[in-house]
Amino acid sequence: MTGTFFLIVSQYMDATFPISAASQPSFPWLSSIVLLPVVGALTMPLLPKGVEKNSNIARNVSIIFLLIDFLLIATVIALFFDKNNSNLQLIERISWLPSIGLEWSLGVDGISAPLVILSGLITLLSALASWKVNNKKRLYFALLLVQASAQALVFLSQDFLLFFLAWELELVPVYLLIAIWGGTRREYAATKFILYTALASLLILISGLALALSGPEFSLNLSEMAAKVPSGSLSIFCYLGFLIGFGVKLPIFPLHTWLPDAHGEANAPVSMLLAGVLLKMGGYALLRFNVQILPEAHVKLAPALIIIGIVNIIYGALNAFAQDNVKRRIACSSISHMGFVLLGIGAIDALGISGAMLQMISHGLIAAAMFFVTGSFYERTNTLSIPNMGGLAKVLPITFALFLTSSLASLALPGMSGFISEITVFLGITSQEGFTSFFRAITILLAAIGLVLTPIYLLSMCRRVFFGPRIPALATVAEMNYRELTISLSLLIPTLVIGFWPRIAMDLYETSTNALAQNLLSNEILTLTQALQLG
Repeated sequence: MTGTFFLIVSQYMDATFPISAASQPSFPWLSSIVLLPVVGALTMPLLPKGVEKNSNIARNVSIIFLLIDFLLIATVIALFFDKNNSNLQLIERISWLPSIGLEWSLGVDGISAPLVILSGLITLLSALASWKVNNKKRLYFALLLVQASAQALVFLSQDFLLFFLAWELELVPVYLLIAIWGGTRREYAATKFILYTALASLLILISGLALALSGPEFSLNLSEMAAKVPSGSLSIFCYLGFLIGFGVKLPIFPLHTWLPDAHGEANAPVSMLLAGVLLKMGGYALLRFNVQILPEAHVKLAPALIIIGIVNIIYGALNAFAQDNVKRRIACSSISHMGFVLLGIGAIDALGISGAMLQMISHGLIAAAMFFVTGSFYERTNTLSIPNMGGLAKVLPITFALFLTSSLASLALPGMSGFISEITVFLGITSQEGFTSFFRAITILLAAIGLVLTPIYLLSMCRRVFFGPRIPALATVAEMNYRELTISLSLLIPTLVIGFWPRIAMDLYETSTNALAQNLLSNEILTLTQALQLG
């Protein structure tokens, strides 16, 4: 991939961009964002051999590269991204392997911009959270850097084959990070993760190639694929293939069972990546492929998506009650919260899609915070079993305050980002006139059950872990240090800022989500929406 970087730089001015000269960038910013962490990963084998034992060089190098990459992302979005433009921006398009139609094609719009920022932030914080990793340091931090590149490439790719390669590439670091640095059942959890996600990828590949081959000309470019109008049966087939393939990563019921095992065995930094970034890839891909490229099929199948979302919300919440492991309970909570993403996407409404985007951003921050704080008190207590903990609030008051704050954010307390995202999804459902009043009322009622169950299982977990009879062995554990406090606040402060000032996040994507909704409700698609009258 380093060779690809130099190829891009050397050929950049000769490439053809489907944007005006005034908006053409003078430097391959997006390629730099994608490839910079890979350059950092390639430096790891060059570090001194002693780094494996006592040196922190590998960790420091990875943090430097990830910090520069995150600052680059923030700078590019702040200076060059036009939030009022729903089209792709900063497009880079170079023929890479013409024989198979593969292009190095990157671009950013409102759907990808906030998720690239989220990915960069959480990966950086995950490296900072990996302070006590002492086993195979060079490999561990190299995998984090490769993961950062793969994640950015997923969100920025505008060529289907390039997207698919990035989608597959990010599976490898996660598999190794769980299999090598996970818990006692790490091999089982890692194998289950790779089997689910790799098999689902076959459906993604088949569906994508079917769309690329449809029409008079073969094309892997996502914009050109969206311009095609596949036949009704092909459109439905591809939509279902994408839904299952991306739904595994989201995850949707019943394709979710890998997630509690992966979280239960992964260390805290990897759980931060799983919850904060990988799950969001599934939601992003549904918006990019199912909604943007296959709008007619999406309108037809939107009610089914809403039903799946309701099942996710209720099942995830009920399943959380059965978990006596803190991380597994939070993992089941994630399944429930991602159901709101499905509801928002299925709403066929600008408000609903906006709520789905905000829910992905919000949940990414909140879940990463919960897993990190959980990891911090696991390092002190050496247990994640809820029955084996108690009375920690007196010895870990700061940890308790941060865990309670993240729990309140997760249960959608007003003033937190979770409240804004979930209420926006509800408003999107209620304002969609394509569904009957009965269907909307039932949807809201059933989804509200999840809202009622969430505070019960989260607050009961807080009570059992931090209050109740004090476990004598846990009476003298040490409190959070400044590094851990900084990481926690870096995740929780944005949830408060978005909760009180949601425009700071919504302004990034709202123009794009409005364009998606307008596309769904325009011309012939409007007729299909009206045909969805239920009852």
